[in-house]
Amino acid sequence: MSAAPMDCLPVIRPMRPRDVTAVYGVESNAYDYPWASNIFRDCLRMGYECWVQLATDRVVGHVVLAMGPGEAHVLNLAVHPDWHDRGFGRALLEQALSRAEELGAESVFLEVRPSNAPAVHLYSGFGFRRVGRRPGYYQTATGREDALVMRYDLREVAPVGRR
Repeated sequence: MSAAPMDCLPVIRPMRPRDVTAVYGVESNAYDYPWASNIFRDCLRMGYECWVQLATDRVVGHVVLAMGPGEAHVLNLAVHPDWHDRGFGRALLEQALSRAEELGAESVFLEVRPSNAPAVHLYSGFGFRRVGRRPGYYQTATGREDALVMRYDLREVAPVGRR
C-alpha cells in the first residue's frame, strides 16, 4: 500500500466475505502475529459484529466484536500502518461501542499488549479501565507477552470518549 492521501473521507460498513482478503492484508501489516483469513471467515459465519473501514475505496481497517449476555468483547481492531494517526482506530472503536450499546451490552471488554502503547493510550483515553491481566496471552519473537484486560462501562453517563 502506498502513502495515503490526507483528504479521503472514511466509510465504515459491515464486513462482507469478499472483504476477507483485504482485511487479512491490513491484519498482516498491522501485527507480527496476525489472525488467519479463516478466522475472519468464521467470525462472519458465526454472526459476530464485523466492520471494515474504507478510504479511497479500499479496506484500511477493521473491527470484530463478539456479543454475550450483557457484554461485548472487542476481539480484533486493526488499521493499516499507512493510515495511522488519522482517527481511524478511534472511529472503529466508536462503531464497536455503538453496536454493543444498540445490542444491549452494559460492558465492553478487550485485551491489549502492554507493549502496544498507542493502543493502550487510545483505549485508556476513551474510558477503558484496566481490570486484569492474562499471563502469556500473546505470542512474541522471544516467547509470550501478557495481555492487559480492559473494560468500558456503557452505563456511565457521558464516558470520556463518547461526549
